[in-house]
Amino acid sequence: MTARERREQLLDVARALFAEKGFESVSVEEIAARADVSKPVVYEHFGGKEGIYAVIVDREVSALLGALTDALSTSSHPRQMVERAALQLFEYIESSPDGFRILVRDSPVAQATGTFSSLIGDVATQVEGLLAAQFRRRRLDPSVAPIYSRMLVGMVALTGQHWAEVREPAKEVVAAHVVNLAWNGLSTMEKSPVMPEEQGADLSEEPEDG
Repeated sequence: MTARERREQLLDVARALFAEKGFESVSVEEIAARADVSKPVVYEHFGGKEGIYAVIVDREVSALLGALTDALSTSSHPRQMVERAALQLFEYIESSPDGFRILVRDSPVAQATGTFSSLIGDVATQVEGLLAAQFRRRRLDPSVAPIYSRMLVGMVALTGQHWAEVREPAKEVVAAHVVNLAWNGLSTMEKSPVMPEEQGADLSEEPEDG
C-alpha cells in the first residue's frame, strides 16, 4: 500500500471500531491488529488513538454539516427548510451509519456539550436567520427566532437518532411526519402565546372523542 492508501485503511478500520465500541473501549493495539499492521504504523500516521479519532470526527462533522448547510441555503420557505434538512439528515444516517453512531455515541443532542451538540447548534444558528426573516414577513416577533430554530433542529435531530436505531418507517415517511408537525405548528403561530392557565382555561375536563 502507498502511505495514502494505508492511512485510509486505518481510518476505515478505526471508524468501524469506534462506531461499534466507542472511543474509550478501542485501543491502538486493536486498530493495528484489525488492520494487520504493527502499532508503530498507527502512531506514524496519526500519533495515537486520539489523532485518528479526531480525523474521523472532523470528516463526519464536515460531511453532515455540509449536507445540512446546502439544504438550508437553497430553502426559501420554512416548510421547504424543514423538509430538506430532515431528508438530508436521514440520508446521511442511511449512507453513513457508523459515522452517525460515532457522532452521537458520546454526545446526544440532549447534552449541552459535545461534537454532535455543537454541530446541531451550528445548524440551529443558520435556521435562526431564515426563521427571523419569515417572522418579520408575517409580523411575528423575530427576537424569538433563536428559540424556535432550536425547537425545530432539536426535533429533527432526536427523530434522526431514533430512526438510526429502528430504521422504520422509510425515511421519506418519517420526514413527512416531521414536516407535518413542524409546519402545522409554524403556519398557525400566535403572535403572543401564553400558557392556558394564564387564559383562565379549565384544564380539568378531558376533551371528548369525535
